[in-house]
Amino acid sequence: QVRPVESGGGSVQAGGSLRLSCAGPGRTLGINAIGWYRQVPGKQREFVAAISNAGNTKYSDSVKDRFAISRDNANNTVYLQLNMLKPEDTAVFYCNAGYLRGFTYSPGEAFWGQGTQVTVSS
Repeated sequence: QVRPVESGGGSVQAGGSLRLSCAGPGRTLGINAIGWYRQVPGKQREFVAAISNAGNTKYSDSVKDRFAISRDNANNTVYLQLNMLKPEDTAVFYCNAGYLRGFTYSPGEAFWGQGTQVTVSS
């Protein structure tokens, strides 16, 4: 199974922006969406946003006014634009291939990327 690969993390000051990319895994049985999660040490992984192959999106309430998810089907890549970043957004961001049905995203447990660090300084 091909796992998705994240890129684009880094360090920014509060109020700045970053764009994360998730490449892959391509057409896979039972998968119709890409989701982004984030995790800080000592806490559970938190859902951030997801987008289906058809372009339907879902966001967590904490980011819906600041982050934007999009996809480039020709290049098999999903982007997560992070705007108006806050220090509390500091986390490792993970890409996942899963299933989006209505407003429910189910992560594919075999399809986690390795994560990319986002650090926001005040």
